[in-house]
Amino acid sequence: MPGHVSGPEISAREAEVLTALGAGLSNAQIARGMHISVRTVEGHVSSLLRKYGVTDRQALAARAATTDETITPPGTIAGLPRPRTSFVGRRDEVGAVLTAVADGRLVTLAGPGGVGKTRLAGVVAEEAASRYRYGAAFVDLVPVRDGLVGQAIAAVLGVSEHAEQPVEQAVVARLRRGPSLLVLDNCEHVPDAVAEFAERILATCPTTILATSRERLGLPGERVHPLAPLPLGSDAEELFRDRAELAHPGHQLDPATVTDLCARLDGLPLAIELAAARSASLGATGMLSGLGDYLRLLAGGRGAVVRHRSLRAVIGWSYDLLAEDERAVFRRLSVFVGDFDLPAAIVVAGLPAPDAADLLGRLVDKSLIRHRQGNWQLLETIRAFAAEQLDGDPERDLVRRRYLSWAIDTATGLAARLGENWHPTFDRVAGDLRAALATAPDTHELIRLLARLTFARGYLRASTDWYERAAGCAPTPAEAIDDLGHAADCAQVINDSSRAYDLWLAAADRARAAGDGNARAVALARAVELAGRFPVTFRSPIPYGRRRELLDEATAAGDHDDPVVAARLACAAAWTADPEVLQPDFDLAAAAVKAARVTGDPILISAALDAARTVATNDGRGREAHQITSERLELLAGPDPHRPAYVAEIDDAQALACLDAVAAGDLPAARTIARLIGTGDLSGDSAYLTASKTIPMVVLSGDLDEAIRLADAMWEGWQRAGRPRMFWMQVTMPYVILAHGLREDRDNVERWRNRAAQSAAPHQNGSFQSRLAPLTTFVDARIALHLGDLDRAAELAEHAWQYRTRARYLPFARAAAVELAVAAELPRAEADLAAAAADTGDNDWVAATVLRATGRQYADLDALSRAAELWARMGARFEHTCTLKLSARDP
Repeated sequence: MPGHVSGPEISAREAEVLTALGAGLSNAQIARGMHISVRTVEGHVSSLLRKYGVTDRQALAARAATTDETITPPGTIAGLPRPRTSFVGRRDEVGAVLTAVADGRLVTLAGPGGVGKTRLAGVVAEEAASRYRYGAAFVDLVPVRDGLVGQAIAAVLGVSEHAEQPVEQAVVARLRRGPSLLVLDNCEHVPDAVAEFAERILATCPTTILATSRERLGLPGERVHPLAPLPLGSDAEELFRDRAELAHPGHQLDPATVTDLCARLDGLPLAIELAAARSASLGATGMLSGLGDYLRLLAGGRGAVVRHRSLRAVIGWSYDLLAEDERAVFRRLSVFVGDFDLPAAIVVAGLPAPDAADLLGRLVDKSLIRHRQGNWQLLETIRAFAAEQLDGDPERDLVRRRYLSWAIDTATGLAARLGENWHPTFDRVAGDLRAALATAPDTHELIRLLARLTFARGYLRASTDWYERAAGCAPTPAEAIDDLGHAADCAQVINDSSRAYDLWLAAADRARAAGDGNARAVALARAVELAGRFPVTFRSPIPYGRRRELLDEATAAGDHDDPVVAARLACAAAWTADPEVLQPDFDLAAAAVKAARVTGDPILISAALDAARTVATNDGRGREAHQITSERLELLAGPDPHRPAYVAEIDDAQALACLDAVAAGDLPAARTIARLIGTGDLSGDSAYLTASKTIPMVVLSGDLDEAIRLADAMWEGWQRAGRPRMFWMQVTMPYVILAHGLREDRDNVERWRNRAAQSAAPHQNGSFQSRLAPLTTFVDARIALHLGDLDRAAELAEHAWQYRTRARYLPFARAAAVELAVAAELPRAEADLAAAAADTGDNDWVAATVLRATGRQYADLDALSRAAELWARMGARFEHTCTLKLSARDP
């Protein structure tokens, strides 16, 4: 049970969840570890957010990390298989490896197959895990191929990638949280990929890596512990007797015979286990004579090559002793690269369930297959031998077809249960799904399923590639177009708008080749929409002339009587009304919303509403923009949460809804939306993404220390992620500056001004920057008032009233500038105050600021009281306190 966590009163279950958050676990991983639903976990997280008064899961994790209790993941070491047999011998080596792990950052257990590297690594991990505050993880790399090492580690850690953070970066972000132990087992399959990723982890994370491989990784500082066979005359014989007793309780063998057998087997643990499994049925004489036929050519030799030949000989001997039906199943099961269950074995073996179960049991008894945690597994050395036997068998192609059929059925079943606890099953079979595809690389059905599952699992970049690959082998143009559209949506989820744009154009080309005008019109319209709606996330802007050209092509290609075509064209037209990006036309946006509603598609309606919301924002109608984004959130509460188009839309809607609520002065709504962002998995493990969307609300709520903590995490995370283009940070930076200004920290005000300049995207145009100018004026005026820099009052008042457009932050800027002008006793203060009072709209923040300025100007205690009430109702604690202090003295 976790220890007591200081702070508000929380339940025992909430304490467990908080501890798990501190250990860096995702909602899905917490649910698995506690045997509860993800929805229940989300409820506990929401409750903890309220009780601790923070805005996201990263803040909760930080709270947990500041307690005096040790924070470790619930349960045992993540990914560690539970052994079914005792660990024999090697106690001195366990101690030596434990010392090496304690003293070094990278330790590699090196040795030939079958020497016991995996088992020793597991024992060491169990004994060492308590040293690591952030736990340990055991990653089996047998089913992994190049490029997927990060994904395999992420699966064990329960980490997902997201918009601005590839899976490898997500793993690094998780491991950077604190000291942990990472066991990478069977690295010889992907040595270069492991070495590259391990080097990155060691350079940036307080993580210790224990690797097993047939050769060293070759990294600086690596401590290699060569693992020799078990010593003869002690451990080797003890292992033989233990495994023989396990296979045949009560059976006795002559000690001299056991010693002779172990010597012939060169002390190799796997070879000893195979021989021990046969000891009772063959007897001493039979075993010695049988093994002699296989091993006689090896006499007089030692070393890794001889040991490898010795092991192969014992496997071959064990194989020849099998009955024909046992040999057939053994060969067929070699197609599995990872664990498999009974239904999988039934399909691939082509046998009825009772026969398959019986044969699996017999192979387990003979130590050729291992049974663990409800599944079966062939050790890689044994599997390689079995695969060689299958390669020379006439039934090979039939077995592979069965394997592929199993993979398709399994993937189909997983896709049908995405709302359930499907992750562990997918993580277990993912390697085999890919391996099955290797037998028939153009199997469109399986590729598309892998794309869907990979996206739902949170491997966003890989899913984009899978969908694009699916399009390349799609049986029909319509399916290819659909796949390219999904790939484009996946790319948009990770804010790679340039790739999404190119994929929509590719879909349009396929549609043109197929003579499908409607599909071409929709694909071109989607490309145009992206270019106008998300310009900041393009690597380079799409010229207006090109956007108009594509829109004209789309308009000419499609049937305008088709509701979807009409709505997509209308949406694209709204976003292309002006040469400047992010300047949709009012009438065209309204027409797009009307056309989209006819389709009944929530995602399409949301996209059209975003155009209407942008129009309202540009016109300074903040309350209307807030209402529109709230409607978007309601619309998107129903669609498939594992559909790429939905995730791209809801991520955008949530972030904008939080900012719009802030801009409308509706802080209670902003807090609700911030919790929604914080408890969701759209931002994965990235503090900086969540923080960039919620900091404005935190600052205006008056939680200045929390805002600064989040801002520091945002900046560090953004740096680690490679400084990606981020619209959200540009909006958030002024609020961070405001937080430091209200804390009277002039040095950090200047520091963050410089950071804001550094983080601006290179191709952000003047129009984009001008929209943020009123926000900058608001921040500068509020800081100047708080610090008493009244000499800036005239300058900032001039700025606030010279803006010609009704930008979203203009009311904030004018209200703050008016209060500063009043405090500075500027001649224009009274006139500006009257103008501001007549234009507060429905914005509580602006209204409260104007009331407080009125109280200052006219010594109106009633106005100050009403201002204080408004700040209190909003939950703006800092401003409420400032107003009360002002009321307590002569205004």
